[in-house]
Amino acid sequence: PAEGETLCRVALMDYGVKANMIRCLQNRGCEVTVFPARTPAEAVLSGGFDGVMLSNGPGDPKDCKGIIREIAKLYDYGMPTFAICLGHQLMALSQGGDTERMKYGHRGANHPVKFLEEDRSYISSQNHGYMVKAEGLPRNAEVNCVNVNDGTVEGVVYHGKPVFTVQFHPEASPGPHDTSFLFDKFIRMIEKEELQ
Repeated sequence: PAEGETLCRVALMDYGVKANMIRCLQNRGCEVTVFPARTPAEAVLSGGFDGVMLSNGPGDPKDCKGIIREIAKLYDYGMPTFAICLGHQLMALSQGGDTERMKYGHRGANHPVKFLEEDRSYISSQNHGYMVKAEGLPRNAEVNCVNVNDGTVEGVVYHGKPVFTVQFHPEASPGPHDTSFLFDKFIRMIEKEELQ
């Protein structure tokens, strides 16, 4: 984008957001408004936003029952959504999926993630102790990324809705930048260039 040009307005739900997530969006011409975790969906839907990001954050996603209900409303409305880490888990729960605690979790900046459609792996940064279970996801949810080391779910595309989610951190800083292209995918989705 040209200097000072705004391509789209993004609502970022803060469940423990990292500053580089905001920078990744701003560097792509997005005007970013950060909302507290428990903000009602209506506040986002009435704000004239083009898309929403669900951030990373700590803890057991099942403890976030009120937040999960609000995410379900955003999903039903069809707001273009990109969710990362905890946001990825919350989206799955909002659609009737399930999560479980991992024995050890994934920690570090060198986790290989395979994008199934491309049959290609990328190095990712990860820091989570819970995971989305492939079993129980809705029929329109396709697991499109898996962890090369243990086969766990690393990404989900929700067909029929402009929604995709990842377990890893494409905004890692410091860390690998292999998957930063996902922010570009989000912008294209908002611009209706890339529908699921």
